[in-house]
Amino acid sequence: MPIRDCLRKVLAAAVALLLLGSVTLAQKQLPARPIDLNAATIKELEELPGIGPVTAQRIIDARQKSGRFRRVEDLLAIRGISTKRLEALRPYITVSATPPPPPKKAK
Repeated sequence: MPIRDCLRKVLAAAVALLLLGSVTLAQKQLPARPIDLNAATIKELEELPGIGPVTAQRIIDARQKSGRFRRVEDLLAIRGISTKRLEALRPYITVSATPPPPPKKAK
């Protein structure tokens, strides 16, 4: 088999995989209601548009390292989240309020 035929087949397979991947992304089920960044699991974060397993893990890691997110814009500190991506995410994410401190016991 000539090299050109092999290259054509490899190129055709690569294009097919690329198209299949884009169809899979287009079929991603978006969340029905906003996801709380302070309570979301990796699986829930992966439902967000443009968020895959690596970025979802980075969000979880940032939350564990730095504490609760105070505002949606805090995601900009995470590698892989640009202003453009944040704007695409905004309708699907929320940040819960910081819980009040526990009441002090009377002496």
